[in-house]
Amino acid sequence: MRERFLTGYNDFVLPFLFGMAFILTWCLVGMIRIIIRLPREDRRRFFLSFLNPKILLKDIKDIICDCLLHVKLWKRNKLLGYMHSSIAFGWFMLIVIGHIEVFFYAPHRAKLLYFPIFFRYFMAEDDSTMGGAFFFFLMDFFLLVVLSGIALAIIKRIHSKFFGMRRTTNPSFMDLVGLYSLWSIFPLRLLAEGFTADISGGSFLTKSLNSVFHAFLGNHVNMLPTWWAYSLALCVFFCALPFTRYMHIPTEILLIPLRNAGVKIRHPRKGYAEAEVYACPSCGVCIDACPMGVMKTHIKDTTVYLNRQLRRHNETRIEEISDKCLLCGKCTAVCPVGVEGDRLRIAQRSLRQYNITPDYSCIDTDALVRECSFGGQEDGKVLYFAGCMTALTPQIRKAVESVLTKAGIRYEMMDRDGGICCGRPMLMAGRFGPAEEMIRKNTEIIRASGATTLLLSCPICYRVFKENYSLDGIEVIHHTGYFDRLIKNGIIHLGHTATKYVYHDPCELGRGCGIYDEPRAVIAAAGELVEADKHHKESICCGGSLGSLTLGFDKRQAMTANALNNLTKASPDSIVTACPLCLSTFHRYADRPVEDIAEIVDRNMN
Repeated sequence: MRERFLTGYNDFVLPFLFGMAFILTWCLVGMIRIIIRLPREDRRRFFLSFLNPKILLKDIKDIICDCLLHVKLWKRNKLLGYMHSSIAFGWFMLIVIGHIEVFFYAPHRAKLLYFPIFFRYFMAEDDSTMGGAFFFFLMDFFLLVVLSGIALAIIKRIHSKFFGMRRTTNPSFMDLVGLYSLWSIFPLRLLAEGFTADISGGSFLTKSLNSVFHAFLGNHVNMLPTWWAYSLALCVFFCALPFTRYMHIPTEILLIPLRNAGVKIRHPRKGYAEAEVYACPSCGVCIDACPMGVMKTHIKDTTVYLNRQLRRHNETRIEEISDKCLLCGKCTAVCPVGVEGDRLRIAQRSLRQYNITPDYSCIDTDALVRECSFGGQEDGKVLYFAGCMTALTPQIRKAVESVLTKAGIRYEMMDRDGGICCGRPMLMAGRFGPAEEMIRKNTEIIRASGATTLLLSCPICYRVFKENYSLDGIEVIHHTGYFDRLIKNGIIHLGHTATKYVYHDPCELGRGCGIYDEPRAVIAAAGELVEADKHHKESICCGGSLGSLTLGFDKRQAMTANALNNLTKASPDSIVTACPLCLSTFHRYADRPVEDIAEIVDRNMN
């Protein structure tokens, strides 16, 4: 027994060392591959971000909050947040405190990679280590924290509804290997340290267990099998890690600085996209969030399963899942890691050539310029672009124009007799070439008009004009924000009624552009505002999104019914939205009036 204290070595450390060498090599090679496959400009941006103290501090903060403490999960589901953070942060603290112990009590062993992991086996308690009683307590405390998280993980696997989750991800075979090896690591550590606590020292957990062992097994117990089992469990977990959902642990540490550096998805399978795919923790949060989750047959069309198929290179399923998605962005909004499910799907679509080629040869762009030109650029000139979808709901265009006229706003309409699409549908289909052509032509028309404000009544158009157009010097604003400004500046006044309104956050305006407060302020000025059961970034897609290329109307009806049920929980008199597509979709099935916010403003103007 004395030999282990002198040599600081036993053969049982070999499985751990092998597993550690394997996973470190795998992660290093994978990180290099992802960085090399980034476009040159993104690679440069990534490396330069480490020279920026502000970005570097954000990297550190986000890694601690997202990877160790799982703050986002805590905010969404406290029980789920505790489960993940107890395992991640608890394990991290066990490693940190183990290294501190080695530094204080065996600094000559600090070069041995395995020594902090198996400290309790190689050290005997004596007068010099008695001072480590506080560290003994911390080690037992964090081991208990991790074990509590493991217990909750087992409960979640058996009964996910205990966590408020209707469904969770079905694990693959390798996921199960990683799962069971992870679950076994810490109970085995407890057993191993419990057997040696009378020699190496311990605290409330390990010493209590040691007393139990001696009471039932006597003083002659071979402790080596438990240390071998602990080392083997670590080895199996590390070797299985790259082929399981748990690869998200090291990948997320790379994804965070990439994201903070401003790197985006440029290629559907390389660089940042690959980092996002492997950073997916397969937690299943996106399953309940997805509007297609209403139908059990479409659970495996959610983002978590898309990422699984991308890892497997299953091209048929990747195409099916990518084309079916509504691109509502809710999976992105609720993902604790920040995986962009909607952008990943658009990137996959770009790999294929769809038979979608718009023909604008019949449109006289010179005539459009003349029709919407103010004859010189001056402040206060508004160019109103209604968009294709508003053509299907003319009441929105009429209401917007009525409000502008009553308010005395000088404006011109860019597409009164038809115009060029904003390009968003082409972008969602991955047809970037035709979309760029539309963007170029529209930009010419807008700049030639002399307008200083571009007003949109369609969130789809608003988002693409904000994100994909270069309109420096021209304000791009949605009609909800514009009306809110007119009210606050006293240009228009609304009469307040007793009507109870509920507001539906359109996907593109809310989750897509972060506009939540302005529409609510306008509605509150006209009547009583009540909230839907799920609102703001949790708002449920109406089901009418143009994002899906294959989803039939029979499937969409169930989604619309689910969204309407969510909106009517507070028994509103009227449903208000700010999207022509949502208005048209809800109008088909709603049992009460559905109106655009422009109609409310127009009707209530004094």
